Amino acid sequence: MTEHSPLPDDLFDIAVIGAGVVGCALTRAFAMAGARVILLEKAHDILDGASKGNSAILHTGFDAPVGSLEAACVAAGHAEYLDIHDRLGLPVMKTGALVIAWTEDEEAALPALMEQARQNGVNDVHFLDRTALREAEPGLGAAARAAFRVPREYLIDPWAAPLAYLTQAMAHGAALRRNCPVTDGAFDGTGWRLTTPQGTVRTKAVINAAGLYGDRVDQMLLGRSNFTIRPRKGQFVVYDKPAFDLATHILLPVPSKTTKGIVVCRTIWGNLLVGPTAEEQEDRETAVLVPATLDALRRRGEEILPALAQHDITALYAGLRPATEEKEYRVTRHPENMVTVGGIRSTGLSAALGLARHILDGWPQGFGQGDGQGTGWTAPATVWPKVPNISEAGPRDWQSPGHGGILCHCEMVTEREVAAALTGPLAARSLAGLKRRTRVTMGRCQGYHCAARLGQVTDGVFSQPMVPEDG
Repeated sequence: MTEHSPLPDDLFDIAVIGAGVVGCALTRAFAMAGARVILLEKAHDILDGASKGNSAILHTGFDAPVGSLEAACVAAGHAEYLDIHDRLGLPVMKTGALVIAWTEDEEAALPALMEQARQNGVNDVHFLDRTALREAEPGLGAAARAAFRVPREYLIDPWAAPLAYLTQAMAHGAALRRNCPVTDGAFDGTGWRLTTPQGTVRTKAVINAAGLYGDRVDQMLLGRSNFTIRPRKGQFVVYDKPAFDLATHILLPVPSKTTKGIVVCRTIWGNLLVGPTAEEQEDRETAVLVPATLDALRRRGEEILPALAQHDITALYAGLRPATEEKEYRVTRHPENMVTVGGIRSTGLSAALGLARHILDGWPQGFGQGDGQGTGWTAPATVWPKVPNISEAGPRDWQSPGHGGILCHCEMVTEREVAAALTGPLAARSLAGLKRRTRVTMGRCQGYHCAARLGQVTDGVFSQPMVPEDG
């Protein structure tokens, strides 16, 4: 079945709603276990919701609530990513992180945070006094008092990872439908009929991974929800590539009860970013950039790394996190053959593989096929497709002959890369999707110089008009 063919009338084992990083990881896990899976996404492309904007850190879970599902899934996701990333062509930049105290109270909190890390199985943290901290990061502001190092906090490509998960899922038979919101559904006691603009999907079970709309999908399908999404906006400032060398670690603050706080770190694309903010709002679609907030963010970045004041800003962007009224993940198994995976906030990129394994291993008896271990599904032979590298952690396409020329000079994106991203079963459906697959328009000119050529090569291809994202 291709993405453009009519929906079949036969029965899926599982329909996953929402093609963010968690939905892609869930689709991968169940498809590789042998289930017949369809992934339904309301937007023009995958990752168009909460998953499109984050700080791209592979977290260890050192600061997660001890004994929580989040702590377990982040640890499992971190381990699985490191186990599979080479086979999928996914990059890792092994920077480590410093949790830095800037006040006397924050310094006093460091021992308890280190003990929390150890209780979460992150046993390799170690303390740095002011002198050791200066040696580790000479460019820090004068107010930095002490820190501890978390060696296994890494930087990854937040867009290539879910693209690889879904590519692997489709290699194992999973189906994808974009522009395909679920508008209604009915459970008949044994299975579901989901209504979409493209037709009816018949499935034995449903997994709700709808992110910012997770509570509304529960209400629509079940008539109830045990949580309410409270969108939390995070704004970011991205500095030009010369700022990359100002810090070697991920620079983390002492976290609060509601947020991990303002981070300064490199990006896997060769920039340096500052952010995010944590601003609750009602709007689930639009993350508006606020000049006054961005100015404050820039000033905080310069307090952390004073040399940032001499560096240019390349881009500003904002994303929304699907926070709820509680900090914990909101994972619920419903008797109607449905699992809700909600409230996956800032650690979703790190936890996605662990969450998928948790849901698969605990698949309830009666949800179509069993318990996740004796499902009756036959797992196909494992296939390991590789996604193209667009990071600075490995060779780029422009360094190989025959690339057809450079289309985007700011980010050194080739004609060959763009052509490849516009073809195949996971072809980009929008400019934003193409950007996430290639880095095109991500650079200093923000597409000013390559927009005309992009318009030529994408003419008649996108399902969404070629307009830039906000920021």
